[in-house]
Amino acid sequence: MEIPPKSPDGSEKSPQSKELLPSNTASTLCISSRSESVWTSESRSKWDIYRKPIIVMSVGAAVFLLGVVITSLSCIELTNKDVYKMCGPALLSMGLMLLVYGLVWIPIIRKKQKQRQKSPLLQRLKSFFFNR
Repeated sequence: MEIPPKSPDGSEKSPQSKELLPSNTASTLCISSRSESVWTSESRSKWDIYRKPIIVMSVGAAVFLLGVVITSLSCIELTNKDVYKMCGPALLSMGLMLLVYGLVWIPIIRKKQKQRQKSPLLQRLKSFFFNR
C-alpha cells in the first residue's frame, strides 16, 4: 500500500493535491504569437510578416467586387430587385472596409519592424528626452 506524501508541516496530502501541483513540462507553456517573436531572433520571411493583411485585402476586394455585381444586378429587371438593392450596397461597404483595413495595416507593420531594428539604448534616450 502506498503511503501519501507528507508536507513539510507533517500533514498528509490528499491524492487531489497531487493533481494541483504545477508540472514543469513544456506542454503546459502557452506561447502566444506576440511573445514568440520576442524570444526568437530569427528573421521571418515577407510572406510570414504580411500574410494576414494580404488575406484581409483579398477578401475585402472579393466582397467589394461581389457588391458591385449585385448592385449592378439591381439595375436589370429581376423579380427580387429589392433584395439586390439592399444587399449590394452592404457588400460594397463591407468589402471597402476590409480593403482599407488591410491597406492601413501594412504601414503599421512596417513601422513596428523599423522600431524593432533600432537599438534599445537609442529608444531609451529618445523616451527620456521626449516624454518629459
